[in-house]
Amino acid sequence: MEQLDWKNLPFGYIRTDYNIRCFYRNGKWGELEVSTSEYIDIHIASTGLHYGQEAFEGLKAYMGKDGRIRLFRWEENAKRLIKSAGGIKMAAFPLEKFREAVFRVVELNRRFVPPYGTGATLYIRPLLYGSGAEVGVKPSSEYTFIVFVTPVGPYFKGGIKPVDMLICRDVDRAAPKGTGIYKVGGNYAASLRAAVAAKEAGYASSIFLDAKEKKYIDECGPANFFGIKNNTYITPKSESILESITNKSLLEVAGTLGIKAERRQVPVEELAEFSEAGACGTAAVISPIRKIVDPDKNMIYEYCRDGNPGPVTMKLYNKLVAIQYGDEPDEFGWISFVD
Repeated sequence: MEQLDWKNLPFGYIRTDYNIRCFYRNGKWGELEVSTSEYIDIHIASTGLHYGQEAFEGLKAYMGKDGRIRLFRWEENAKRLIKSAGGIKMAAFPLEKFREAVFRVVELNRRFVPPYGTGATLYIRPLLYGSGAEVGVKPSSEYTFIVFVTPVGPYFKGGIKPVDMLICRDVDRAAPKGTGIYKVGGNYAASLRAAVAAKEAGYASSIFLDAKEKKYIDECGPANFFGIKNNTYITPKSESILESITNKSLLEVAGTLGIKAERRQVPVEELAEFSEAGACGTAAVISPIRKIVDPDKNMIYEYCRDGNPGPVTMKLYNKLVAIQYGDEPDEFGWISFVD
């Protein structure tokens, strides 16, 4: 392959050598298949296209300074995909088969794992969708699982940077008792109106409030929200939030750093009490928030007044990233080695 400029990779798609596929037919999953094609054949009446039977995951492979490739909490991604499949009535992809597919696709594309110290990683995208033909609204009888990889640069070029967010009240990402807790494409499609409007207005993303009362913070664009006050990491609890594996990890990491942690409802008014705020997810790990604008209430909540991420945010970020790359001991048992 043409030598990649590892230190200047975009956060986007780059073709790699292989992907893994598996098919559910006649009530059972088949064997894993290796493919070199970037394309799929899909039936024009597949439920994935017509009725939204689709779920996906995102995780990363990290090259350590010892030359070993690390995966971070892959089991949590496997479990979440199983949960998402159950939420929209798809055949669940078994955890052990998920492990085999993910480890194998990383090994097959080993030459695309960015070197240690470049800030880049190998992004891993498992995908599950209904591939059987149905015209009536019902679950498919056939499913396809695919996992592909692509090397990506750091989400923030030149270091972690605070961003601005816009509170959105006229679009709901998901409703209580709906699909918000599952990682399905429909949730992301539902968020696009607000995301595009926020970007057009000069903001990094939108912040969604709870769909029922518009009183509490829900999702932060495609990520989970957190705020810091009184040395406490506070993140929303809701029936419509996708539980981020990064957020779940930060809640545990906080305790090792002497930081308290809470998952609970977060009223919009509490934004004024936070000394720091941010969004967290696989892509950026943490996106510190500089300011949150609430146009309907004519309020602006400001953080990072000196232009830099807050000290608690950076402490959490540095600790988690150090574990992921193997620069600090993995006291939680989160890391798996590919080789």
